[in-house]
Amino acid sequence: MTRPEVAAERKSLVYERSGGPVRGSDLPAELRLRDPGHCCCCGSPERQEDGARKDFSSRLAAGPTFQHFLKSASAPQEKLSSEVEDPPPYLTMDELLGRQRKVYLETYGCQMNVNDTEIAWSILQKSGYLRTSNLQEADVILLVTCSVREKAEQTIWNRLHQLKALKTRRPRSRVPLRIGILGCMAERLKEEILNREKMVDILAGPDAYRDLPRLLAVAESGQQAANVLLSLDETYADVMPVQTSASATSAFVSIMRGCDNMCSYCIVPFTRGRERSRPIASILEEVKKLSEQGLKEVTLLGQNVNSFWDNSEVQFNNAVPTNLSRGFTTNYKTKQGGLRFAHLLDQVSRVDPEMRIRFTSPHPKDFPDEVLQLIHERDNICKQIHLPAQSGSSRVLEAMRRGYSREAYVELVHHIRESIPGVSLSSDFIAGFCGETEEDHVQTVSLLREVQYNMGFLFAYSMRQKTRAYHRLKDDVPEEVKLRRLEELITIFREEATKANQTSVGCTQLVLVEGLSKRSATDLCGRNDGNLKVIFPDAEMEDVNNPGLRVRAQPGDYVLVKITSASSQTLRGHVLCRTTLRDSSAYC
Repeated sequence: MTRPEVAAERKSLVYERSGGPVRGSDLPAELRLRDPGHCCCCGSPERQEDGARKDFSSRLAAGPTFQHFLKSASAPQEKLSSEVEDPPPYLTMDELLGRQRKVYLETYGCQMNVNDTEIAWSILQKSGYLRTSNLQEADVILLVTCSVREKAEQTIWNRLHQLKALKTRRPRSRVPLRIGILGCMAERLKEEILNREKMVDILAGPDAYRDLPRLLAVAESGQQAANVLLSLDETYADVMPVQTSASATSAFVSIMRGCDNMCSYCIVPFTRGRERSRPIASILEEVKKLSEQGLKEVTLLGQNVNSFWDNSEVQFNNAVPTNLSRGFTTNYKTKQGGLRFAHLLDQVSRVDPEMRIRFTSPHPKDFPDEVLQLIHERDNICKQIHLPAQSGSSRVLEAMRRGYSREAYVELVHHIRESIPGVSLSSDFIAGFCGETEEDHVQTVSLLREVQYNMGFLFAYSMRQKTRAYHRLKDDVPEEVKLRRLEELITIFREEATKANQTSVGCTQLVLVEGLSKRSATDLCGRNDGNLKVIFPDAEMEDVNNPGLRVRAQPGDYVLVKITSASSQTLRGHVLCRTTLRDSSAYC
Protein backbone atom coordinates (compact mmCIF):
# COMPACT_ATOMS: atom_id res chain seq x y z
CA MET A 1 0.00 0.00 0.00
CA THR A 2 1.48 3.38 -1.02
CA ARG A 3 1.68 6.33 1.33
CA PRO A 4 -1.10 8.30 -0.47
CA GLU A 5 -3.36 5.24 -0.23
CA VAL A 6 -2.59 5.00 3.48
CA ALA A 7 -3.48 8.67 3.95
CA ALA A 8 -6.75 8.27 2.10
CA GLU A 9 -7.82 5.36 4.24
CA ARG A 10 -6.89 6.92 7.60
CA LYS A 11 -10.18 8.36 8.83
CA SER A 12 -9.41 7.45 12.42
CA LEU A 13 -6.81 5.82 14.61
CA VAL A 14 -8.24 2.92 16.59
CA TYR A 15 -5.59 1.04 18.50
CA GLU A 16 -7.12 -2.24 19.60
CA ARG A 17 -5.52 -5.61 20.19
CA SER A 18 -7.60 -8.37 18.60
CA GLY A 19 -6.16 -11.03 20.90
CA GLY A 20 -7.48 -9.49 24.14
CA PRO A 21 -5.83 -7.51 26.95
CA VAL A 22 -2.12 -6.74 26.76
CA ARG A 23 0.55 -5.69 29.19
CA GLY A 24 2.14 -2.29 28.82
CA SER A 25 5.37 -3.99 27.80
CA ASP A 26 3.49 -5.89 25.04
CA LEU A 27 2.61 -2.73 23.09
CA PRO A 28 4.13 -2.27 19.65
CA ALA A 29 6.86 0.32 19.39
CA GLU A 30 4.47 2.80 17.79
CA LEU A 31 2.30 2.81 20.91
CA ARG A 32 5.17 3.26 23.35
CA LEU A 33 6.25 6.70 22.17
CA ARG A 34 9.46 8.19 23.44
CA ASP A 35 10.28 11.89 23.21
CA PRO A 36 11.43 12.30 19.60
CA GLY A 37 12.96 15.66 20.40
CA HIS A 38 11.90 19.07 21.56
CA CYS A 39 10.62 21.58 19.07
CA CYS A 40 10.54 25.30 19.95
CA CYS A 41 7.86 27.49 18.35
CA CYS A 42 8.50 31.19 17.99
CA GLY A 43 5.25 33.11 18.21
CA SER A 44 1.75 31.89 17.26
CA PRO A 45 0.32 33.82 14.26
CA GLU A 46 -2.63 32.13 12.63
CA ARG A 47 -0.71 31.48 9.39
CA GLN A 48 2.18 29.88 11.26
CA GLU A 49 -0.22 27.70 13.29
CA ASP A 50 -1.98 26.58 10.10
CA GLY A 51 1.37 25.70 8.59
CA ALA A 52 2.38 23.71 11.64
CA ARG A 53 -0.95 21.88 11.55
CA LYS A 54 -0.51 20.99 7.87
CA ASP A 55 3.02 19.78 8.55
CA PHE A 56 1.75 17.68 11.44
CA SER A 57 -1.09 16.29 9.28
CA SER A 58 1.33 15.24 6.58
CA ARG A 59 3.57 13.48 9.12
CA LEU A 60 0.54 11.83 10.68
CA ALA A 61 -0.79 10.67 7.30
CA ALA A 62 2.52 8.94 6.69
CA GLY A 63 2.16 7.07 9.97
CA PRO A 64 0.86 3.57 10.68
CA THR A 65 -2.66 2.39 9.78
CA PHE A 66 -5.20 0.55 11.90
CA GLN A 67 -4.17 -2.71 10.22
CA HIS A 68 -0.54 -1.98 11.04
CA PHE A 69 -1.36 -1.80 14.74
CA LEU A 70 -3.35 -5.00 14.62
CA LYS A 71 -0.49 -6.75 12.82
CA SER A 72 2.07 -5.41 15.31
CA ALA A 73 -0.08 -6.30 18.29
CA SER A 74 -0.37 -9.91 17.18
CA ALA A 75 3.36 -10.28 16.55
CA PRO A 76 5.31 -12.70 18.78
CA GLN A 77 6.66 -11.16 21.98
CA GLU A 78 10.30 -11.96 21.21
CA LYS A 79 10.01 -10.19 17.87
CA LEU A 80 8.54 -7.08 19.46
CA SER A 81 11.50 -6.65 21.78
CA SER A 82 13.98 -6.77 18.91
CA GLU A 83 11.98 -4.33 16.79
CA VAL A 84 11.80 -1.55 19.41
CA GLU A 85 13.56 1.37 17.75
CA ASP A 86 12.86 5.06 17.39
CA PRO A 87 9.11 5.71 17.15
CA PRO A 88 7.64 7.15 13.94
CA PRO A 89 8.28 10.91 13.99
CA TYR A 90 4.70 12.10 13.65
CA LEU A 91 4.70 13.83 17.04
CA THR A 92 7.09 16.18 18.73
CA MET A 93 7.32 16.94 22.43
CA ASP A 94 5.82 20.37 21.84
CA GLU A 95 2.75 18.85 20.16
CA LEU A 96 2.12 16.72 23.26
CA LEU A 97 1.82 19.82 25.44
CA GLY A 98 -1.56 21.28 26.24
CA ARG A 99 -0.44 24.89 25.66
CA GLN A 100 -2.87 26.02 28.37
CA ARG A 101 -5.91 24.72 26.50
CA LYS A 102 -8.87 24.58 28.89
CA VAL A 103 -10.43 21.20 29.73
CA TYR A 104 -13.99 20.64 30.93
CA LEU A 105 -14.62 17.23 32.53
CA GLU A 106 -18.02 15.63 33.14
CA THR A 107 -18.37 12.43 35.16
CA TYR A 108 -21.14 9.85 34.85
CA GLY A 109 -21.70 6.61 36.75
CA CYS A 110 -19.95 5.04 39.71
CA GLN A 111 -17.30 6.15 42.20
CA MET A 112 -14.63 4.51 40.03
CA ASN A 113 -15.45 7.05 37.33
CA VAL A 114 -15.06 9.88 39.83
CA ASN A 115 -11.60 8.55 40.63
CA ASP A 116 -10.84 8.05 36.92
CA THR A 117 -11.71 11.70 36.32
CA GLU A 118 -9.15 12.74 38.93
CA ILE A 119 -6.53 10.44 37.35
CA ALA A 120 -7.21 11.80 33.85
CA TRP A 121 -7.00 15.36 35.08
CA SER A 122 -3.72 14.66 36.91
CA ILE A 123 -2.20 13.42 33.65
CA LEU A 124 -3.52 16.34 31.59
CA GLN A 125 -2.48 18.91 34.16
CA LYS A 126 1.12 17.69 33.98
CA SER A 127 0.97 18.13 30.20
CA GLY A 128 0.11 21.80 30.45
CA TYR A 129 -3.69 21.80 30.25
CA LEU A 130 -5.86 24.05 32.43
CA ARG A 131 -9.11 23.04 34.15
CA THR A 132 -12.35 24.98 33.69
CA SER A 133 -15.81 24.62 35.20
CA ASN A 134 -17.29 26.83 32.48
CA LEU A 135 -18.46 24.79 29.50
CA GLN A 136 -18.53 27.83 27.23
CA GLU A 137 -14.83 28.60 27.63
CA ALA A 138 -13.62 25.00 27.23
CA ASP A 139 -11.28 24.01 24.40
CA VAL A 140 -11.59 20.31 25.27
CA ILE A 141 -14.69 18.56 26.65
CA LEU A 142 -14.18 15.07 28.08
CA LEU A 143 -17.05 12.85 29.22
CA VAL A 144 -16.09 10.03 31.63
CA THR A 145 -18.78 7.47 30.84
CA CYS A 146 -20.63 4.43 32.19
CA SER A 147 -21.91 1.38 30.30
CA VAL A 148 -23.45 -0.70 33.06
CA ARG A 149 -26.99 0.00 31.80
CA GLU A 150 -28.51 1.14 28.52
CA LYS A 151 -29.97 4.22 30.22
CA ALA A 152 -26.48 5.34 31.22
CA GLU A 153 -25.32 5.21 27.62
CA GLN A 154 -28.42 6.96 26.33
CA THR A 155 -27.63 9.83 28.68
CA ILE A 156 -24.27 10.23 26.94
CA TRP A 157 -25.79 10.11 23.44
CA ASN A 158 -28.21 12.86 24.48
CA ARG A 159 -25.36 14.91 25.91
CA LEU A 160 -23.38 14.58 22.68
CA HIS A 161 -26.29 16.00 20.72
CA GLN A 162 -26.26 19.03 23.03
CA LEU A 163 -22.51 19.46 22.60
CA LYS A 164 -22.78 19.21 18.82
CA ALA A 165 -24.49 22.60 18.70
CA LEU A 166 -21.75 24.07 20.91
CA LYS A 167 -19.08 22.75 18.57
CA THR A 168 -20.89 24.02 15.46
CA ARG A 169 -21.22 27.55 16.88
CA ARG A 170 -17.54 27.73 17.80
CA PRO A 171 -16.09 31.05 16.51
CA ARG A 172 -13.37 30.69 13.86
CA SER A 173 -11.19 33.01 15.94
CA ARG A 174 -10.86 30.31 18.60
CA VAL A 175 -9.10 26.95 18.42
CA PRO A 176 -11.51 24.18 17.34
CA LEU A 177 -13.44 22.53 20.17
CA ARG A 178 -12.39 18.91 20.77
CA ILE A 179 -14.76 16.37 22.36
CA GLY A 180 -13.72 13.07 23.88
CA ILE A 181 -15.46 10.00 25.29
CA LEU A 182 -13.55 8.30 28.11
CA GLY A 183 -14.13 5.18 30.18
CA CYS A 184 -16.45 2.21 29.85
CA MET A 185 -18.63 3.41 26.98
CA ALA A 186 -15.55 4.12 24.87
CA GLU A 187 -14.27 0.62 25.65
CA ARG A 188 -17.57 -1.11 24.87
CA LEU A 189 -18.57 0.65 21.65
CA LYS A 190 -15.16 1.67 20.30
CA GLU A 191 -15.29 2.96 16.71
CA GLU A 192 -19.10 2.83 16.68
CA ILE A 193 -18.98 6.12 18.60
CA LEU A 194 -16.60 7.66 16.05
CA ASN A 195 -18.75 6.54 13.13
CA ARG A 196 -22.09 7.47 14.70
CA GLU A 197 -21.05 10.83 16.09
CA LYS A 198 -18.60 12.43 13.69
CA MET A 199 -18.09 15.29 16.14
CA VAL A 200 -16.33 13.00 18.66
CA ASP A 201 -12.59 13.53 18.31
CA ILE A 202 -11.05 11.06 20.76
CA LEU A 203 -11.83 7.81 22.56
CA ALA A 204 -9.90 6.57 25.59
CA GLY A 205 -10.70 3.36 27.43
CA PRO A 206 -10.21 3.02 31.21
CA ASP A 207 -6.63 1.80 30.75
CA ALA A 208 -5.61 4.51 28.26
CA TYR A 209 -5.67 7.74 30.28
CA ARG A 210 -1.87 8.05 30.11
CA ASP A 211 -2.32 8.36 26.35
CA LEU A 212 -4.64 11.38 26.53
CA PRO A 213 -1.98 13.99 25.65
CA ARG A 214 -1.07 12.04 22.50
CA LEU A 215 -4.69 11.46 21.51
CA LEU A 216 -5.45 15.17 21.89
CA ALA A 217 -2.33 16.03 19.87
CA VAL A 218 -3.56 13.79 17.05
CA ALA A 219 -7.02 15.38 17.28
CA GLU A 220 -5.44 18.82 16.83
CA SER A 221 -4.83 17.92 13.18
CA GLY A 222 -8.52 17.22 12.62
CA GLN A 223 -8.10 13.44 12.83
CA GLN A 224 -10.14 11.17 15.10
CA ALA A 225 -7.98 9.25 17.58
CA ALA A 226 -8.62 6.35 19.92
CA ASN A 227 -6.90 4.03 22.35
CA VAL A 228 -9.08 1.22 23.69
CA LEU A 229 -6.34 -1.23 24.63
CA LEU A 230 -7.05 -3.11 27.85
CA SER A 231 -4.12 -3.89 30.13
CA LEU A 232 -3.20 -6.73 32.43
CA ASP A 233 -1.12 -4.50 34.70
CA GLU A 234 -2.27 -0.86 34.51
CA THR A 235 -3.31 0.43 37.95
CA TYR A 236 -2.11 4.08 37.68
CA ALA A 237 -0.18 3.36 40.88
CA ASP A 238 2.25 6.22 40.18
CA VAL A 239 -0.45 8.78 39.30
CA MET A 240 -1.60 10.93 42.20
CA PRO A 241 -5.26 11.84 41.49
CA VAL A 242 -6.01 15.57 41.70
CA GLN A 243 -8.91 16.29 44.05
CA THR A 244 -11.64 18.09 42.13
CA SER A 245 -13.01 20.04 45.11
CA ALA A 246 -10.85 22.23 47.34
CA SER A 247 -13.44 21.97 50.14
CA ALA A 248 -13.73 18.17 50.00
CA THR A 249 -13.60 16.28 53.29
CA SER A 250 -13.30 12.83 51.69
CA ALA A 251 -11.62 11.16 48.73
CA PHE A 252 -11.69 7.94 46.72
CA VAL A 253 -8.53 5.82 46.55
CA SER A 254 -8.46 3.20 43.81
CA ILE A 255 -6.78 0.00 45.06
CA MET A 256 -7.54 -2.30 42.12
CA ARG A 257 -9.05 -2.32 38.65
CA GLY A 258 -11.03 -4.80 36.59
CA CYS A 259 -12.99 -7.87 37.69
CA ASP A 260 -12.63 -11.65 37.30
CA ASN A 261 -16.06 -12.68 38.64
CA MET A 262 -17.80 -12.81 35.25
CA CYS A 263 -21.34 -12.56 36.63
CA SER A 264 -23.57 -13.32 33.67
CA TYR A 265 -25.30 -9.91 33.64
CA CYS A 266 -22.20 -7.72 34.07
CA ILE A 267 -20.34 -5.75 31.41
CA VAL A 268 -17.50 -4.64 33.74
CA PRO A 269 -14.98 -7.42 32.86
CA PHE A 270 -15.34 -6.43 29.20
CA THR A 271 -15.00 -2.67 29.72
CA ARG A 272 -12.42 -2.63 32.53
CA GLY A 273 -10.55 -5.85 31.90
CA ARG A 274 -9.01 -8.44 34.19
CA GLU A 275 -8.55 -7.96 37.91
CA ARG A 276 -5.25 -6.44 39.08
CA SER A 277 -4.27 -4.72 42.33
CA ARG A 278 -2.06 -1.77 43.15
CA PRO A 279 1.02 -2.38 45.31
CA ILE A 280 0.19 -1.65 48.94
CA ALA A 281 3.09 0.79 49.24
CA SER A 282 1.61 3.11 46.60
CA ILE A 283 -1.83 3.00 48.24
CA LEU A 284 -0.40 3.90 51.63
CA GLU A 285 1.57 6.77 50.11
CA GLU A 286 -1.61 8.21 48.59
CA VAL A 287 -3.58 7.85 51.83
CA LYS A 288 -0.78 9.57 53.77
CA LYS A 289 -0.81 12.51 51.34
CA LEU A 290 -4.57 12.82 51.67
CA SER A 291 -4.20 12.83 55.46
CA GLU A 292 -1.56 15.57 55.22
CA GLN A 293 -4.01 17.59 53.10
CA GLY A 294 -6.51 17.42 55.95
CA LEU A 295 -9.03 14.99 54.47
CA LYS A 296 -10.96 13.02 57.08
CA GLU A 297 -12.30 10.09 55.08
CA VAL A 298 -11.09 7.79 52.30
CA THR A 299 -13.06 5.16 50.44
CA LEU A 300 -11.02 2.29 49.01
CA LEU A 301 -12.32 1.60 45.51
CA GLY A 302 -12.42 -1.39 43.20
CA GLN A 303 -14.86 -3.45 41.15
CA ASN A 304 -14.30 -6.27 43.64
CA VAL A 305 -12.36 -4.42 46.30
CA ASN A 306 -12.17 -7.10 48.98
CA SER A 307 -10.56 -9.62 46.61
CA PHE A 308 -7.49 -7.36 46.67
CA TRP A 309 -4.34 -9.38 45.93
CA ASP A 310 -0.92 -7.74 45.94
CA ASN A 311 1.71 -10.14 44.63
CA SER A 312 4.06 -7.42 43.40
CA GLU A 313 7.01 -8.63 45.47
CA VAL A 314 8.51 -12.13 45.72
CA GLN A 315 8.30 -12.23 49.51
CA PHE A 316 4.51 -11.86 49.30
CA ASN A 317 4.10 -15.07 47.30
CA ASN A 318 3.56 -17.65 50.03
CA ALA A 319 1.20 -20.59 49.51
CA VAL A 320 -1.77 -19.27 51.51
CA PRO A 321 -4.94 -19.68 49.38
CA THR A 322 -7.92 -17.35 49.16
CA ASN A 323 -10.19 -17.64 52.20
CA LEU A 324 -13.81 -17.18 51.07
CA SER A 325 -16.96 -16.60 53.07
CA ARG A 326 -18.61 -19.85 54.13
CA GLY A 327 -20.87 -21.34 51.44
CA PHE A 328 -19.44 -19.22 48.60
CA THR A 329 -17.58 -20.19 45.43
CA THR A 330 -15.74 -18.35 42.64
CA ASN A 331 -15.92 -18.50 38.86
CA TYR A 332 -12.14 -18.32 38.58
CA LYS A 333 -9.15 -20.25 39.86
CA THR A 334 -8.45 -19.60 43.54
CA LYS A 335 -5.59 -17.13 44.01
CA GLN A 336 -2.51 -18.25 45.94
CA GLY A 337 -0.18 -16.15 48.09
CA GLY A 338 0.11 -12.38 48.01
CA LEU A 339 -1.03 -9.74 50.50
CA ARG A 340 -4.80 -9.71 50.93
CA PHE A 341 -7.49 -7.18 51.75
CA ALA A 342 -7.30 -7.73 55.52
CA HIS A 343 -3.61 -6.76 55.47
CA LEU A 344 -4.33 -3.66 53.35
CA LEU A 345 -7.23 -2.59 55.56
CA ASP A 346 -5.06 -2.99 58.64
CA GLN A 347 -2.26 -0.86 57.18
CA VAL A 348 -4.53 1.88 55.81
CA SER A 349 -6.38 2.23 59.13
CA ARG A 350 -3.04 2.85 60.90
CA VAL A 351 -2.10 5.84 58.74
CA ASP A 352 -4.28 8.34 60.62
CA PRO A 353 -6.53 7.39 63.59
CA GLU A 354 -8.63 10.49 62.82
CA MET A 355 -9.36 9.40 59.24
CA ARG A 356 -12.39 7.25 58.52
CA ILE A 357 -11.91 4.27 56.21
CA ARG A 358 -14.62 2.86 53.94
CA PHE A 359 -14.49 0.47 50.98
CA THR A 360 -16.68 -0.32 47.99
CA SER A 361 -17.74 -2.27 46.06
CA PRO A 362 -17.15 -5.71 47.58
CA HIS A 363 -18.41 -9.16 46.63
CA PRO A 364 -20.09 -11.15 49.44
CA LYS A 365 -17.76 -14.10 48.86
CA ASP A 366 -14.72 -12.16 50.15
CA PHE A 367 -15.62 -11.59 53.81
CA PRO A 368 -13.45 -14.01 55.80
CA ASP A 369 -13.48 -13.67 59.59
CA GLU A 370 -10.21 -11.73 59.71
CA VAL A 371 -11.78 -8.89 57.70
CA LEU A 372 -14.89 -8.79 59.90
CA GLN A 373 -12.80 -8.89 63.07
CA LEU A 374 -10.66 -5.98 61.89
CA ILE A 375 -13.72 -3.85 61.10
CA HIS A 376 -15.05 -4.59 64.59
CA GLU A 377 -11.78 -3.71 66.34
CA ARG A 378 -10.73 -0.48 64.59
CA ASP A 379 -12.59 2.67 65.56
CA ASN A 380 -11.77 4.42 62.28
CA ILE A 381 -12.94 1.60 59.98
CA CYS A 382 -16.61 2.38 59.41
CA LYS A 383 -19.09 -0.21 60.61
CA GLN A 384 -20.85 -0.15 57.26
CA ILE A 385 -20.74 -2.95 54.68
CA HIS A 386 -22.08 -2.97 51.16
CA LEU A 387 -23.30 -6.51 50.51
CA PRO A 388 -24.68 -6.79 46.94
CA ALA A 389 -27.34 -9.49 46.80
CA GLN A 390 -28.79 -8.85 43.29
CA SER A 391 -31.67 -11.31 43.91
CA GLY A 392 -33.38 -13.20 46.72
CA SER A 393 -33.95 -16.29 44.59
CA SER A 394 -31.33 -19.07 44.56
CA ARG A 395 -32.44 -20.06 41.06
CA VAL A 396 -31.86 -16.56 39.71
CA LEU A 397 -28.59 -16.23 41.62
CA GLU A 398 -27.36 -19.37 39.88
CA ALA A 399 -28.33 -17.94 36.49
CA MET A 400 -26.47 -14.76 37.44
CA ARG A 401 -23.37 -16.86 38.34
CA ARG A 402 -23.06 -15.15 41.70
CA GLY A 403 -21.47 -18.12 43.46
CA TYR A 404 -23.90 -18.40 46.38
CA SER A 405 -27.44 -19.36 47.30
CA ARG A 406 -29.98 -17.28 49.18
CA GLU A 407 -29.34 -19.41 52.26
CA ALA A 408 -25.57 -18.81 52.16
CA TYR A 409 -26.15 -15.07 51.74
CA VAL A 410 -28.55 -14.88 54.70
CA GLU A 411 -26.14 -16.89 56.86
CA LEU A 412 -23.40 -14.39 56.00
CA VAL A 413 -25.68 -11.49 56.98
CA HIS A 414 -26.30 -13.06 60.39
CA HIS A 415 -22.59 -13.75 60.84
CA ILE A 416 -21.69 -10.14 60.00
CA ARG A 417 -24.22 -8.76 62.46
CA GLU A 418 -22.92 -11.08 65.18
CA SER A 419 -19.31 -10.06 64.43
CA ILE A 420 -19.97 -6.31 64.10
CA PRO A 421 -22.77 -5.15 66.44
CA GLY A 422 -24.68 -2.17 65.05
CA VAL A 423 -23.33 -2.65 61.53
CA SER A 424 -25.10 -0.77 58.73
CA LEU A 425 -25.85 -2.84 55.61
CA SER A 426 -26.51 -1.72 52.05
CA SER A 427 -27.10 -3.76 48.91
CA ASP A 428 -27.74 -3.88 45.14
CA PHE A 429 -30.74 -5.54 43.50
CA ILE A 430 -31.71 -6.21 39.88
CA ALA A 431 -35.38 -6.49 38.96
CA GLY A 432 -36.47 -8.63 36.01
CA PHE A 433 -33.33 -10.63 35.20
CA CYS A 434 -33.57 -13.26 32.46
CA GLY A 435 -36.12 -15.93 33.34
CA GLU A 436 -37.16 -14.28 36.62
CA THR A 437 -40.64 -15.51 37.57
CA GLU A 438 -43.16 -13.89 39.87
CA GLU A 439 -42.13 -16.37 42.57
CA ASP A 440 -38.48 -15.34 42.16
CA HIS A 441 -39.55 -11.73 42.58
CA VAL A 442 -41.52 -12.58 45.73
CA GLN A 443 -38.37 -14.18 47.17
CA THR A 444 -36.43 -10.97 46.56
CA VAL A 445 -39.16 -9.00 48.32
CA SER A 446 -38.94 -11.36 51.28
CA LEU A 447 -35.14 -10.94 51.43
CA LEU A 448 -35.55 -7.18 51.63
CA ARG A 449 -37.95 -7.64 54.54
CA GLU A 450 -35.75 -10.22 56.26
CA VAL A 451 -32.44 -8.32 56.10
CA GLN A 452 -33.85 -4.78 56.49
CA TYR A 453 -31.07 -2.85 54.75
CA ASN A 454 -30.18 0.71 55.74
CA MET A 455 -29.44 1.70 52.15
CA GLY A 456 -30.13 0.17 48.76
CA PHE A 457 -29.47 0.60 45.04
CA LEU A 458 -32.15 -0.99 42.88
CA PHE A 459 -32.39 -1.17 39.09
CA ALA A 460 -34.35 -2.85 36.31
CA TYR A 461 -32.28 -5.37 34.32
CA SER A 462 -30.62 -4.06 31.16
CA MET A 463 -29.17 -6.63 28.75
CA ARG A 464 -25.60 -5.77 27.70
CA GLN A 465 -23.80 -7.13 24.65
CA LYS A 466 -20.74 -9.37 25.23
CA THR A 467 -22.02 -10.64 28.60
CA ARG A 468 -22.74 -14.32 29.20
CA ALA A 469 -26.44 -13.51 29.57
CA TYR A 470 -26.44 -11.88 26.12
CA HIS A 471 -25.04 -15.05 24.51
CA ARG A 472 -26.78 -17.76 26.55
CA LEU A 473 -29.94 -16.37 28.13
CA LYS A 474 -33.10 -14.68 26.91
CA ASP A 475 -34.19 -11.24 28.10
CA ASP A 476 -37.75 -12.50 28.43
CA VAL A 477 -39.23 -10.32 31.19
CA PRO A 478 -41.36 -7.58 29.56
CA GLU A 479 -40.22 -4.02 30.26
CA GLU A 480 -43.46 -3.09 31.97
CA VAL A 481 -43.10 -6.09 34.29
CA LYS A 482 -39.50 -5.11 35.12
CA LEU A 483 -40.59 -1.59 36.01
CA ARG A 484 -43.52 -2.82 38.10
CA ARG A 485 -41.29 -5.19 40.04
CA LEU A 486 -38.70 -2.47 40.48
CA GLU A 487 -41.29 -0.11 41.95
CA GLU A 488 -42.41 -2.82 44.36
CA LEU A 489 -38.83 -3.45 45.47
CA ILE A 490 -38.23 0.27 45.99
CA THR A 491 -41.40 0.57 48.06
CA ILE A 492 -40.50 -2.40 50.26
CA PHE A 493 -36.91 -1.23 50.64
CA ARG A 494 -38.03 2.23 51.82
CA GLU A 495 -40.44 0.74 54.32
CA GLU A 496 -37.79 -1.55 55.81
CA ALA A 497 -35.00 1.05 55.68
CA THR A 498 -37.22 3.48 57.59
CA LYS A 499 -37.72 0.85 60.28
CA ALA A 500 -33.99 0.11 60.43
CA ASN A 501 -33.03 3.79 60.58
CA GLN A 502 -35.62 4.63 63.23
CA THR A 503 -33.68 2.46 65.71
CA SER A 504 -31.17 5.35 65.76
CA VAL A 505 -33.72 7.82 67.17
CA GLY A 506 -32.63 8.85 70.66
CA CYS A 507 -29.04 7.73 70.04
CA THR A 508 -25.96 9.95 69.85
CA GLN A 509 -23.95 9.50 66.65
CA LEU A 510 -20.63 10.78 65.36
CA VAL A 511 -21.08 12.81 62.18
CA LEU A 512 -18.41 14.04 59.77
CA VAL A 513 -19.56 17.47 58.59
CA GLU A 514 -19.63 17.95 54.80
CA GLY A 515 -21.17 21.44 54.56
CA LEU A 516 -24.48 23.23 54.24
CA SER A 517 -27.62 21.22 53.59
CA LYS A 518 -28.81 21.51 49.99
CA ARG A 519 -32.35 22.22 51.15
CA SER A 520 -31.72 24.74 53.94
CA ALA A 521 -29.10 27.43 54.46
CA THR A 522 -29.65 27.18 58.24
CA ASP A 523 -28.85 23.45 58.42
CA LEU A 524 -25.63 21.50 58.09
CA CYS A 525 -25.22 18.09 56.48
CA GLY A 526 -22.83 15.25 57.23
CA ARG A 527 -22.62 11.47 57.32
CA ASN A 528 -22.56 9.06 60.21
CA ASP A 529 -20.47 5.92 60.55
CA GLY A 530 -23.08 3.97 58.57
CA ASN A 531 -22.82 6.45 55.66
CA LEU A 532 -26.33 7.80 56.20
CA LYS A 533 -26.94 11.49 55.63
CA VAL A 534 -27.53 13.42 58.87
CA ILE A 535 -29.11 16.91 58.91
CA PHE A 536 -28.82 19.22 61.93
CA PRO A 537 -29.12 22.98 62.67
CA ASP A 538 -26.06 25.17 62.17
CA ALA A 539 -25.69 26.28 65.80
CA GLU A 540 -22.95 27.09 68.28
CA MET A 541 -21.66 24.19 70.33
CA GLU A 542 -19.01 23.30 72.84
CA ASP A 543 -15.59 22.06 71.71
CA VAL A 544 -14.73 18.98 73.79
CA ASN A 545 -10.98 19.62 73.44
CA ASN A 546 -11.32 23.27 74.47
CA PRO A 547 -13.75 23.50 77.42
CA GLY A 548 -15.64 26.78 77.51
CA LEU A 549 -15.01 27.51 73.83
CA ARG A 550 -18.15 27.89 71.69
CA VAL A 551 -17.73 27.06 68.00
CA ARG A 552 -19.69 26.48 64.83
CA ALA A 553 -19.08 23.29 62.87
CA GLN A 554 -16.98 23.49 59.70
CA PRO A 555 -16.56 20.95 56.86
CA GLY A 556 -14.18 18.27 58.08
CA ASP A 557 -15.21 18.57 61.74
CA TYR A 558 -16.46 15.62 63.75
CA VAL A 559 -19.56 16.47 65.78
CA LEU A 560 -21.85 14.50 68.06
CA VAL A 561 -25.50 14.66 67.02
CA LYS A 562 -28.47 13.32 68.96
CA ILE A 563 -30.88 11.78 66.45
CA THR A 564 -34.50 12.95 66.74
CA SER A 565 -36.11 11.52 63.55
CA ALA A 566 -35.39 9.17 60.67
CA SER A 567 -36.61 8.35 57.17
CA SER A 568 -35.49 5.76 54.62
CA GLN A 569 -32.59 7.96 53.49
CA THR A 570 -31.94 10.65 56.10
CA LEU A 571 -31.51 11.17 59.83
CA ARG A 572 -32.21 14.44 61.64
CA GLY A 573 -31.05 15.65 65.02
CA HIS A 574 -29.49 18.43 67.07
CA VAL A 575 -25.78 18.97 67.55
CA LEU A 576 -24.20 18.43 70.98
CA CYS A 577 -20.51 19.27 70.61
CA ARG A 578 -17.43 19.15 68.42
CA THR A 579 -15.11 16.25 69.17
CA THR A 580 -12.53 13.90 67.64
CA LEU A 581 -12.97 10.40 66.25
CA ARG A 582 -10.93 8.88 69.09
CA ASP A 583 -12.77 10.78 71.84
CA SER A 584 -16.23 10.07 70.43
CA SER A 585 -16.33 6.44 71.61
CA ALA A 586 -17.02 7.62 75.14
CA TYR A 587 -20.30 9.20 74.01
CA CYS A 588 -21.63 6.92 71.23
